Amino acid sequence: MSRIGRQPIVIPSEVDVSIDGSRVTVKGPRGTLEQTFHRDMRLVKDDGTLRVERPSDERLHRSLHGLTRSLLANMVQGVVQGYEKRLDIVGVGYRAALKGSDLELALGFSHTVPFPAPPGIEFEVPAANRIVIRGIDKQLVGEVAADIRKIRKPEPYKGKGIRYEGEYVRKKAGKAAKGA
Repeated sequence: MSRIGRQPIVIPSEVDVSIDGSRVTVKGPRGTLEQTFHRDMRLVKDDGTLRVERPSDERLHRSLHGLTRSLLANMVQGVVQGYEKRLDIVGVGYRAALKGSDLELALGFSHTVPFPAPPGIEFEVPAANRIVIRGIDKQLVGEVAADIRKIRKPEPYKGKGIRYEGEYVRKKAGKAAKGA
């Protein structure tokens, strides 16, 4: 049995979970999330907990068991606490600024790069070289962070670009000088 899949999900008192067949809606203080899961997975709501049960030990059902439980737990955590990703901008003249709710990035191009905030995502720029992305959907927060990082990935020679907070960029040696 899946070690992750068999763990029950504790539902906090301020969260309302409604199950309609394979469609699950989670409402909490930060917002509402909806998701449709595989029809074979059985979702059982007891008093204050949510469990995922699988019909058989087939390979597909085993793999869906832990996945379904993780996605449900992420939804519950998202509507209670939310998620955030932090990005660092490294490079001379590289900076970020908020323009309304959207992000404007100066990354060494001849122009600034606008990045509109998708619905459910909010940006914060505590310093010119730091971006904080917040939202209730874990997957959306991670995807937006990856899209921003993709605009100017960290390069291996000087380390300039956008990187996740705490990300290590392995530097390469430059071109070796020719010996005389």
